[in-house]
Amino acid sequence: MSAPVDFRPTHVVPPGGLAAWESPDTGRPTVPLDALLPVQLIDRRGDWARILCANSWSAWVDGRLLVTVPQGPPVPGAPLARTADPRPLLARVQDMLSRYRSAAEDLAAGRLDGEAFRQRTQGLRAGMVVEGEAVWLYDAEHERWVYCDGTRLSTFAASGQPSARPSGAPSAQPSSGEGPVSGPADATRVVRPDGEGHSPESTGPWPGET
Repeated sequence: MSAPVDFRPTHVVPPGGLAAWESPDTGRPTVPLDALLPVQLIDRRGDWARILCANSWSAWVDGRLLVTVPQGPPVPGAPLARTADPRPLLARVQDMLSRYRSAAEDLAAGRLDGEAFRQRTQGLRAGMVVEGEAVWLYDAEHERWVYCDGTRLSTFAASGQPSARPSGAPSAQPSSGEGPVSGPADATRVVRPDGEGHSPESTGPWPGET
């Protein structure tokens, strides 16, 4: 079957291939996608992405793991695309760290007790590793680590199953006295900036480790 006239690849499947579903529901799996297959993103529902292949076949995948097709350099002075601009995520991480630091200072000064400190910091989730021009940030909205080269974000690791929760909706909060909620370890899929896959069973380093 020939490619549809309006087929314009926007992403490619990561090197390790990608599981696919008939609908945004993990209970309805379909044929997995081959590694490096060009696809066109045609719909989003939270972490879920509906993709179109060159032969007009479509499926739902974990959109956090799709690799964006390289774009041309931005026009000087033009704003970055919303999906690529790292500044909103940098601001959210900075806000989380600021709130934690404020609570920690109040605890150290005796203005908070241990219980009040736990309540004040409950639900805070942030992560950042900086190594020269490379930055890894934790995106709590989509439960993933992203890699940033200063201008563009790309998924580095995703934990848990894709969610249909709209961007900006609150994530599940931990119960009282418990730590942050995280996805199951066996559901983690890592995509390094160089395109290499990484599974949770391997012993390779995480961001910033040597």
